[in-house]
Amino acid sequence: MNALAARRRHPATLFVLLLAMLFVVGAAYAVAKPQDATATATASSAQDVEEGKKLFLANCASCHGLNAEGGPDAPTLAGVGAAAVDFQVGTGRMPMAAPAVQAARNTPKFNEEQIRQMGAYVATLGAGPAVPSEEFTEGGGNAAEGGEIYRVNCAMCHNAVGSGGALTRGKFAPTLRGVEGKHIYEAMQTGPQSMPVFNDANLSPEAKRDVITFLKAMDEDKNPGGAALGNLGPVPEGLLAWTLGIGLMIVAAVWLGKKAA
Repeated sequence: MNALAARRRHPATLFVLLLAMLFVVGAAYAVAKPQDATATATASSAQDVEEGKKLFLANCASCHGLNAEGGPDAPTLAGVGAAAVDFQVGTGRMPMAAPAVQAARNTPKFNEEQIRQMGAYVATLGAGPAVPSEEFTEGGGNAAEGGEIYRVNCAMCHNAVGSGGALTRGKFAPTLRGVEGKHIYEAMQTGPQSMPVFNDANLSPEAKRDVITFLKAMDEDKNPGGAALGNLGPVPEGLLAWTLGIGLMIVAAVWLGKKAA
């Protein structure tokens, strides 16, 4: 008993117990952690990575660096994943002709295969979000749930029906009308520009699918009557009413003045 008690009081006992507890916690997390439900099943080939690197060096390295380490006007690409490449290049935001406050959507300069190859290369630079599966990007979710999530997290910048809006210092939240579900999902995953990141830990793939379903419903929803005015809310509506109202009153005042004379 005395020998056992002495071993328990040994200075190394606490250290060994801490190591054992860390090992158990790490093993439990590795088993129980949520898997990326959006990753594509196909692995990139070495040839895709090589071709993607060539495309990167020819079109992106001038800003992002020869090793994608970033530069004065461009961030590092290590850890952004293939999803960020697919979003930025697939929507024509990259490559930019010149540095600007914000990259605007444009006509893509590369085809789908080239975009996939660049994504495959960037994915080798560090772990990051993969291009999402069609299971979560083609709609088919709960539009009502998606609308609630959207109004809580997105409407303050992108407008209640996804028409976009102005931000500070020349930045803007782009319109979400007519945007592919894949690119909406990737934007939530990667947080481009001023947008926060909604990863799978705070917004599940199913919840993202619901948001996409809601936005698709907005695209399909017909205007019930009158001019939509871009669905930008009360400001353009008030401006139009104010301008027309004052204009009509001025015309009426001039007409009445001439008539009285």
